[in-house]
Amino acid sequence: MIYVKEAKYKEDYKIWCRFSNGKNGIVDLKGKLWGPVFEPLQDKEKFKNFKLSDILHTIAWENGADFAPEFLCEHLQK
Repeated sequence: MIYVKEAKYKEDYKIWCRFSNGKNGIVDLKGKLWGPVFEPLQDKEKFKNFKLSDILHTIAWENGADFAPEFLCEHLQK
């Protein structure tokens, strides 16, 4: 099972993530924030306020939004 070990906000809708499989890099979530739970995160101030969830092992926001660690890892920028 892969999980996010560390995450830091970079800019715009970009977050740097380090994963349990040793991979790390920036994930740009700009085009991924659609649907009722993700649309509020189009506000950059809300987007910046994610936390690393000890339960889900990924980044999560107060409104219940989260991305699967596998999804984040697959979308690392080249």
